[in-house]
Amino acid sequence: MAKEKAKSQSLLNGALVLVVATVLVKVIGALFKIPLSMLIGEVGRGYFNTAYEIYTPLYSISMAGLPIAVSRMVAKERSLGHFRDVRLIRKVATRLFLMTGAIGTMLMFIIAYPYTKFVVGYTENIWCVLAIAPSIFFCCCMSTFRGYYEGMQNMMPTAISQVIEALSKLLLGLGITYAFLSVQLKKFANGEAVMGTVYTDKADALAALYPYAAATAVLGVTIGTVLGFIFLSIRHRIKGDGITKEDLINSPKPDDSRNVAKILVRTALPMAVGSLILNVTNLIDSATIQNRLAYAVEKAPEVIKGIYSSYLIKEGIADGQIVKYLYGVYGETLDFKNLVPTITMTLGISAIPIISAAWAKHDSKTIKTTVESVIRVTMLIALPVGFGLAAVSYNLLNMFYGNSAATIGSPILTIYGISVFLFAVSSPITNMLQALGRTDIPLKSLAIGAVVKIILNYMLIGNPSININGAPIGSIACYVIVVGINLFSIIKISGVKINLASVFIKPFICSAISAVTAFATVKVFSKVLASFGDPESMLNGNTIALVIAVAAAVIVYVLALLFIKALSKDDLEMLPKGEKISKKLEKLGFLG
Repeated sequence: MAKEKAKSQSLLNGALVLVVATVLVKVIGALFKIPLSMLIGEVGRGYFNTAYEIYTPLYSISMAGLPIAVSRMVAKERSLGHFRDVRLIRKVATRLFLMTGAIGTMLMFIIAYPYTKFVVGYTENIWCVLAIAPSIFFCCCMSTFRGYYEGMQNMMPTAISQVIEALSKLLLGLGITYAFLSVQLKKFANGEAVMGTVYTDKADALAALYPYAAATAVLGVTIGTVLGFIFLSIRHRIKGDGITKEDLINSPKPDDSRNVAKILVRTALPMAVGSLILNVTNLIDSATIQNRLAYAVEKAPEVIKGIYSSYLIKEGIADGQIVKYLYGVYGETLDFKNLVPTITMTLGISAIPIISAAWAKHDSKTIKTTVESVIRVTMLIALPVGFGLAAVSYNLLNMFYGNSAATIGSPILTIYGISVFLFAVSSPITNMLQALGRTDIPLKSLAIGAVVKIILNYMLIGNPSININGAPIGSIACYVIVVGINLFSIIKISGVKINLASVFIKPFICSAISAVTAFATVKVFSKVLASFGDPESMLNGNTIALVIAVAAAVIVYVLALLFIKALSKDDLEMLPKGEKISKKLEKLGFLG
């Protein structure tokens, strides 16, 4: 089992591995959803999404606490040389994960019918729910290995298994769905029974097939989790975990397994509850936004139509569809707003084993360096991307969704862009607090923030003159509270003194210069290339102007970082071949 020589990845090296995997998974996900919509249509996607609405909360509860708890405990015991305890933690975690996964899957099977019958109102959704249920079990099994290897400061197994999951979903999910529809539609063309019934109209046949076609697509997701688990199992059997026989011989007697299980559960429980609160808050948030929008439309339809009439007429939106339309535009802005936090969360995951190990050894210097480095790198990523989104919000939305959605959504995306650093830094700070053993603080801050968010949603979105534009205000207020409380706590606990100049002011200045460049460039080139290409096509003057603006902004940002000396030598040395890069930049006088 110890065939793989023990080795650790640095903070940014490990994060980089996860970032690459995350980007690949996102790209693969997009490649999956576009052809899937073409195969099963919006109706089929509705069945597909219904399964995820019930799957996500159960998945989060099952997965939120235990992997992080395992990572933290493994990192701590490994740093102290307690290698028998490290092995024991994995053994105990495996049992707990198996039990949690089995319960989660059984719960999905049990509530599948009542949920689809009484909550959704369409029992046809049951096949998708049943198809995705086993994935909870295999995700839990995978998390045994992911948490274990992350605690050993090796992010590669997690990254590869994530890509395997995504590729399986893409290739098998689409492949099985295509094969199923091809066989059934051939039966229809031959006048044979389709799913037990003979149809004369193709639309009726497709309507009968969509629930099952969506279930075959969901089945691809489940198979992906099975293959991801198989990969991790085989990898562990072949390469082991890097712990040698000598390590085990020199290691002290391990703790009692029951005590390890208690610590694991006690550590994981607050994280699982926090995840539950977050998921429930998101569900309530979604319901509140739509409910208050409906109230605003009903209360003052003339005000809403006065604001949006030209877009509603252009898009052919009936009065009964106004709420769904505005909420849909809001959802399109969230796709871009969520990109940055998805990337920066990898910094928090990579920091957990490093901070946990340092905390166990009372290594305050490593804790301070890691905390400051995570926050600084998060700002170096989040501020320029966020300000950039704000600067080109209209052109970006126009490229993907057209002029109407861009005009309505760009003010929302601008607000989110300016404040996206709050969302981006929230997850890493939460992870670092968890690594320090304070899992209770993120739970409390999130509960307070969630209440404020829901209250502001109720007050602002219900105001007809504000309507959907009030949604980002509630979210931002929530994360100001969450980040404020968590950041204050981590500074107090770790004793770190954050250098505002290097962590925030310098990245802010560079990002502002970059955003101004993007804004000016996109405005100029949008006018110059206004007549180029088909306005209804994605390949037009607006798209080219946007690409030029992004390229200019990136170049200006990098130059600004160098001339303002916003880059840290410590951060660069954590990257692959970072020492060579830092030496060259130091010689040129570009490092702070």
